[in-house]
Parts: sequence; C-alpha cells; structure tokens
Amino acid sequence: MKFDLFMYCTMGRREELEMGLAGLNNDYYQRMLAEISDIAQYADRNGWHGLGHPEHHLQIEGFETSNDLGLMASWVANATEQLRVISCGFVSTTHNPLRVAEQISTLDHMTGGRLGVGIVRGYQHRWVDQLKIRPDLSAVGHWNKDTDVDEYNRRFFEEFVEVVLTALQNPTFSYEGEFWKFPNDNLNPHHHSVYSDYGAGIDPDMTINEIGIAPRPLQQPHPPLYGGFTMSMKTALFWAKYGGTPIVLSDKLDFCESLWKTYREEAARYEIEKPKGHEAAWGGITVCAPTDLEAQQQFEDMEWFWDNWARQFGQGMPLKLVGSPDTISRQIEEAHERLGFEEIFFLIPQGIHSSDQIIESMDLLTHQVMPRFT
Repeated sequence: MKFDLFMYCTMGRREELEMGLAGLNNDYYQRMLAEISDIAQYADRNGWHGLGHPEHHLQIEGFETSNDLGLMASWVANATEQLRVISCGFVSTTHNPLRVAEQISTLDHMTGGRLGVGIVRGYQHRWVDQLKIRPDLSAVGHWNKDTDVDEYNRRFFEEFVEVVLTALQNPTFSYEGEFWKFPNDNLNPHHHSVYSDYGAGIDPDMTINEIGIAPRPLQQPHPPLYGGFTMSMKTALFWAKYGGTPIVLSDKLDFCESLWKTYREEAARYEIEKPKGHEAAWGGITVCAPTDLEAQQQFEDMEWFWDNWARQFGQGMPLKLVGSPDTISRQIEEAHERLGFEEIFFLIPQGIHSSDQIIESMDLLTHQVMPRFT
C-alpha cells in the first residue's frame, strides 16, 4: 500500500490564526516553509510515497497559503530525493490549459519524474473571481450546486482537462472545442524559417496547423493524475475516463463501494485498465498519538480549523483517522477489506501543529501502522 500525506499550507497555530491576518506575517511564512521541509524529509527517509498540496491564493488570513503549485512543488522536491510531489491541483477556471501543460511537464523534469498532478474546478469565490481566465466563469460550491453556473463550470473544467492531456500526450496537436481553439491564429505575421525547417505543424508559407509544448513529460504518457478530495460520484467518474485517481476521504463505506464499482465500469467504457484496488485513494484527517484520548485532545485545534475554514465552504468533516496506532489500523483494515484500495492519504494538521508534533504522529504511523499493510 502507498501512504501519502496531504497538507493545506497553513501558516499559524490556532492562537496565531485567531489574532488575524496571519498570512501577512513573514516570520510565520518562513517557519511554515522550514516545517514543510522537516515533514517532507522525514517522509522521504521513512518510506512514505507522496506529499500533496492544493492551489489557493490571496490567503491573507493564513489558513491555506498554498499559492503557486509549481513553486511549492519545487520547494518540496528540493528538500527530498524519492518522495512524490502531488500537486492537486491546478484550478481550471484560473489558468490557460497550455501554460498548465507546460508547467506540469517542466515540473515533471525538475522533480526527476516524481510529480503527481490534479486539476480541479475551483470552490473559493474570493480568489477565483479575481484570477479567473474568463469573465463568464465562476467558482462552484454549495451556494450554486446543480445550477446552470455549476454546469457551465463543469463543461469548462472537462474541456480544460482534455486540452491539458492532449498537449501532454502529443508532440503537436490542434484542438477546437466550446471554450478553446488551438492554434487560435493560423498565420504567423512574419516569415521564420526555423519554424518550418526544424519544427512541425507550420508550413513554409507560415500557416500554423498545429502547436506543441516543450519539454515533453518525463513520465509517459504524463505524470499520474489525481482527482482532488471528492464526495461527488460525478466528479469521481469523470476521472475514470482518464485513469485518474480520485481521493475520497469518507467513512461512508457503502458509498465508497458503489464509487469503486462504478468507477471500474466507467473506466472499462474507455478501455482504461487499472488493477483492482487502484480505482480511487482513500483516507482522512489524521492525528496519531499513543492513546485515543491524547489523539483526540491534539485533534481539537484541527477541528477548530475545519469548523472555521472548510465547513463554511460547505465541506463537512471528512473521515477522522484520529487515535492510537491500533485504532487507526482497525479503521484502515475495515475499509481495506471492503474497498481493497492501494493508496491512502493522511490529511495532516500542518501549521496548526508544529512539525515536531506532526513528525511524532508520523513516527507512530511509520512504525506501528504502515508495517501492517506492507
């Protein structure tokens, strides 16, 4: 089984966040970077598979200062040698798909083929609305679920993913859809013989027929794909078309069983073959301590974080893997018996807890939980 961590890039402890504007404190940010390196290096030395992080901007409160995916991926990769960096994910409504494809491919090289990547729809209105690539796009969440706005965002997202993967998998290509057309101008305004003599996709008369990104991905056909935290059957099944791995943080095992089964059926429609158990990844918010009581006491600050941050975006508390090594192992065993997953994500209270606290929790997981599943 592969064991991954996921962090939100939180800049302060609870009391520091409660003071306000923690995201503007450079000392907190420097400490966060150092602590992320500590956590990543421990994981790298102790057989963990990957460390994931999201994309969010304008985070002056400091709750989720993840910012540019490429920069954080580079930071984690520079601190490690083997750990996979899971950038999950690029918010489609705020990017050009060609730039995302280039960045993914470039990061894949810069991480030495250790990149995993996700693409997501965008649910935080405040920053998405400032950075969105088109004026007709909107963030999506509980306030506009199942509306025309939601459906429009989904169509844009699905086409965005198609363009990114087309660019990653083909030396040159052309594309025309509802939202994007490439090349969007079919005639270069001046002669340039290098394009036609040493390139591809352009005629001697400077007619542009196809374009391509460089470099090509180091991992072929592209880095592993992940679907950001989801409890949506529709979103999870979308990734079956591409063999992507949805990350599901849920103790609703009946729902999970249905998702895993339907994923296999959907993937077969597209002739995507994934071994049983690789349909999706499973996991939850994690605090491991010597006893259940200690773990629950340590979890209180993360619960405060969730109630004050994620819940107001419409995200209920996910599965809690909070307890002693035996308690967490039993939870994993029960879920694994029913789902057979081969990858698990532990969402850690990075920033809310110090790196020393996180590593103490990871040490128990490393030595008393992971060996039971390897």
